[in-house]
Amino acid sequence: MKKTVTSRYDVAEHLRTPEEMAAYLEACLEEANGDAAFIAKALGDIARAKGMSQVARDAGVSHESLYKALSGERTPGFDTILKVMAALGLKLHAEAVHIPNHAQQDAPTDARASRG
Repeated sequence: MKKTVTSRYDVAEHLRTPEEMAAYLEACLEEANGDAAFIAKALGDIARAKGMSQVARDAGVSHESLYKALSGERTPGFDTILKVMAALGLKLHAEAVHIPNHAQQDAPTDARASRG
């Protein structure tokens, strides 16, 4: 029987256009379930596809710092995420989601109530 030879799959090799990069990040955001390191890793995949050195320069961070921040082993600061997204030519968007009624009832109704 002939041996099957496999190679490691690298998503960065398949992210060729800004639209593919944005779609990949969007899919990762949906799957992350609040895991910021997972999102950082997805940004790292996109940065590798674009060229890590160029992204580091454009984001104003060192190459080594960028690798560490986007390794998926740590959660980078939000300022780093924003710099990297800008360097990648990606935008962060907000979307309203349905909140169950009990959560709305527990929320403060004005600024005085939220100050305690």
